[in-house]
Amino acid sequence: MAVFTNLTKLEIKKIIEKYNIGDLIKFYGIKEGIENTNYFIKTSKNKFILTIFEKRVKNRDVPYFVKLMDIMHAKGLKCPKPIQNIHNNSIFKIKRKPAIIVSFLEGKSKKKLNNNECFNVGKEIGKFHKISSKLKIKRRNTLDSTTWTKIYNQTKDIYPKYALKLKKYLKVYKKYKPGNLTNGIIHADLFPDNIFFKNNKFAGFIDFYFSCNENFLYELAVCINALCFDKKTVNKIKTKKLIDGYRSVKKIKISEFNYLNILCLGAAIRFFVTRLYDLGNTPQNAKIKKKNPKEYLLRMEYFYNNLNNKIYD
Repeated sequence: MAVFTNLTKLEIKKIIEKYNIGDLIKFYGIKEGIENTNYFIKTSKNKFILTIFEKRVKNRDVPYFVKLMDIMHAKGLKCPKPIQNIHNNSIFKIKRKPAIIVSFLEGKSKKKLNNNECFNVGKEIGKFHKISSKLKIKRRNTLDSTTWTKIYNQTKDIYPKYALKLKKYLKVYKKYKPGNLTNGIIHADLFPDNIFFKNNKFAGFIDFYFSCNENFLYELAVCINALCFDKKTVNKIKTKKLIDGYRSVKKIKISEFNYLNILCLGAAIRFFVTRLYDLGNTPQNAKIKKKNPKEYLLRMEYFYNNLNNKIYD
């Protein structure tokens, strides 16, 4: 979440007039995140989030995200629900950009998860994948390893001190990356920011705007990077709890675990290169908390040095 598109009170009012969601009481832009513009909206009836799609999101992908959230919410997964306007449409345009309003998910994110929370998050990811594995909707992963190389080529001259290491890690990933693993729709961005808790209990997932068809194990690799890393090393207990929680709901083939470490390296590369790119390409007037890519330099180095070591007990 972030604010790239600034809206006035009058513009917000005109938007919600086309919805049966009550009268505007207050609103504010949400600075967290790096991709889309988000506003918190409180009306006389309820709380909502207005999302305006920016940057990497293609117009053609927005119906996919809406459909996915609709299905997941209907199937009982805890997540926001897209709201339809008086014309029965979930998607509208504001300043020539696609936008949606979704229900407000009560709760807050946590910077660090404990062992039990890692288990519960793993369990909820298993539920998500169990539902998504049966869905027919599809979206290509537009931030796959081919794209990482393109982003790297755009940043290597700007940040030469990172270029040699990154080039080495990309070469190793391409050499050892898996072929056909168990595949389906994944969230693809399950960072602490996008996982909510309320009263120390799991409250839901938000921001499904990187969701795509990808191998399920890659989702866990992203989460190991984001949730189970302590300073310079992976927390093996948290990693095991995450995987145990997942496997309590959905099975993973033993043979696929051989690729966990290389996928963890891949996930670290993905977030390093995109953060590196955003560091130099975010508009100066954007209301946003920039995320430091250096922590993922450490993660890449760790997974590169531990490709043949077990990363969970």
